[in-house]
Amino acid sequence: MIEQVCVIGVGLIGGSLALALKSAGFCHHIVGGGRNQQRLEKAQQLGIIDSYSTSLADAVKDADIVFVAVPMGTMRTVFEQIAEHLKPGAVVTDGGSAKQAVIADAKSGLGKHFSNFVAGHPIAGTEKSGCEAAFAELYQQRRIIITPTNETDASAIDAVTSMWQAAGAEVDSMSADLHDEVLAGTSHLPHLLAYSLVNCLFESDKAGSYFKFAAGGFRDFTRIASSDPVMWRDICLTNKSALLDSLSRYQIELDQLKSVLEDNDGDQLLSYFQSAKKSRDKFHY
Repeated sequence: MIEQVCVIGVGLIGGSLALALKSAGFCHHIVGGGRNQQRLEKAQQLGIIDSYSTSLADAVKDADIVFVAVPMGTMRTVFEQIAEHLKPGAVVTDGGSAKQAVIADAKSGLGKHFSNFVAGHPIAGTEKSGCEAAFAELYQQRRIIITPTNETDASAIDAVTSMWQAAGAEVDSMSADLHDEVLAGTSHLPHLLAYSLVNCLFESDKAGSYFKFAAGGFRDFTRIASSDPVMWRDICLTNKSALLDSLSRYQIELDQLKSVLEDNDGDQLLSYFQSAKKSRDKFHY
């Protein structure tokens, strides 16, 4: 058991990790860090964290592991604010959705502590946000991707791996560029599509009817459009290149599907759907 973990950004992702680590007895003390005192007080009242500080310098000073779960656009600022206040050997990791950008921010912001930084991404979440949405089981049997660099210390990798395993997750390792390409297609693009479909229908003069009579398929497909807009703005911008590639490939698929439908080609449409179903059914979620 380690002594102290600091979670910067005690929302769904950070709060759920804190609760999971508490449940597992991974550490003696969890401190929350952030700018909003009211939210930190709420997290403490809910038993998610043991103490908190709105000064990131104070929050991290005694931490053995620091987990940064803030919007992508503020990662570098957080790294810069904590760099001179980390104790020797402290490990820093994150939960950001675009790893090449986070690694660049960490290298710039953490300076001499960069070798103890392990870029990570929990492939878990819901459309909810805030500490009230946190729950200890979020990471059970879910995958966590880490993307260490050639400069990353092996002991830091071991510490972060052990932390996520204590939370109930399975840890995989890959390069940051592969991570960003994969997540652009499987996470970032679906969010763009969900947001765009909601806007497309809402901006119609028949919006009232669309939403009044929307069935389960619409609800399931657009659930993620209720996700935090600030977080997803930052993710899209920081993984812009990979996301544009995925969007371009998807546009080609849409154009092909449109052409099949215009041609009234039922055989081709059936084949298209059968192929997609076969591919999807290979995976068990």
